[in-house]
Amino acid sequence: MTIALEVVADASAAARRVAELVAERAREAVASRGRFTLGVSGGTTPGEMFRALGGEDVPWVETTVYQVDERVVPASHPDRNLTHLLAALPREALDSVRPLPVNDSDLERAAARYAAELPAHLDLVHLGLGADGHTASLVPGDPVLDVRDRAVALTNEYQGFRRMTLTYAALDAAREIVWLVTGSDKRDALARLLARDTSIPAARISEPPQRVVADLQTAPPR
Repeated sequence: MTIALEVVADASAAARRVAELVAERAREAVASRGRFTLGVSGGTTPGEMFRALGGEDVPWVETTVYQVDERVVPASHPDRNLTHLLAALPREALDSVRPLPVNDSDLERAAARYAAELPAHLDLVHLGLGADGHTASLVPGDPVLDVRDRAVALTNEYQGFRRMTLTYAALDAAREIVWLVTGSDKRDALARLLARDTSIPAARISEPPQRVVADLQTAPPR
């Protein structure tokens, strides 16, 4: 399966373009199925995209937003993805968010509970791409890469934190994937993703249609 690549001028344009795509898919899903389910990734890149959704026509009342991954840290921790997500989304979207339960005392049971709450097929999943080829919290060398029998799992420690993440089982079941990839440090990883180089975790997502929105400094030469 090939991945469609859309190149825009800069990181801000990429964020706005992904926001447009999210809004389009939301309206289409609500028109055809009555609901829209969206998976969103953490990290520093998507904040501008979340803010841009405030200027888009998104049917938030019929939308549910699920987290793709989260650090296992206290709610007050500055690296908590949820904190940045809630700060960036428009006010009318906040009731739509379903946080990953990373503060439960039994994390394995919490992950299973979140997996049971996921729809069989997320309508759209937004993903980022790390310079090391990771996506969500599917990182090189982690045993979570081999988890196929459940939709949500826990990682080993990565960059100082354990994570709770959607697995390939959940991502491959999505109706569509949209990648937001910016920054020249991602160029090599993006080239490997587009080449379907499965030595990087990001390229192992195989089932749903995928579109990459990247800025000029990120996109590899054609």
